[in-house]
Amino acid sequence: MAIQVLLLAGALLALACSHGVTASDPGLLQDFCVADKMSPVRVNGLACKDAKEVTAEDFYFSGLHVAGNTTNKQGSAVTAVNVAQIGGLNTMGVSLVRIDYAPFGLNPPHTHPRSTEILTVLEGCLHVGFVTSNPENKHFEKVLNKGDVFVFPKGLVHYQYNNGTTHAVVLAALSSQNPGVITIANAVFGAEPSIPAGITTKAFQVEKRTVDWIQAQF
Repeated sequence: MAIQVLLLAGALLALACSHGVTASDPGLLQDFCVADKMSPVRVNGLACKDAKEVTAEDFYFSGLHVAGNTTNKQGSAVTAVNVAQIGGLNTMGVSLVRIDYAPFGLNPPHTHPRSTEILTVLEGCLHVGFVTSNPENKHFEKVLNKGDVFVFPKGLVHYQYNNGTTHAVVLAALSSQNPGVITIANAVFGAEPSIPAGITTKAFQVEKRTVDWIQAQF
């Protein structure tokens, strides 16, 4: 009997630990936890607004019908709808983005450290892809047309490129209220203060003048 109890306890502990590892955002312990953006309390997420003060506006956003401004170096624009825009997303574990691409526009290689992304093309044609972790670094790529859907696994480097001559638009859902984004080039070459040249030259096996030139772009 004692062995059976220990085995059961071990199984329950393993189950609890597995849930803790796979969880992305804090789970709900009530119907909702609308973010109180004025609260001085700092927690993993955002403190809850008093439920008596919550209104329908806390669950509402308007603006995804408006095209983003793609007149920039990359030719793309992201309109985010996360907990910063909708306080009611706090602890819900989900958010949304609209991405606009000019012809030949690029959403450059980046990662979402806290989120998986599922993307659907509303207009245009996109070349998308992601790369697996070391040591394989396998590149999965696909050309998407209107109505197509593609998934980018959590934390992996991915990109979207408009390989057409017309504008493209997508909607993407993410499995976090605050997925975060790390654009690879910005992080490596646009860091403040700069990553020492000796590190970047060795990492990329190039001369310092090449690193200096790339850093000047950021």
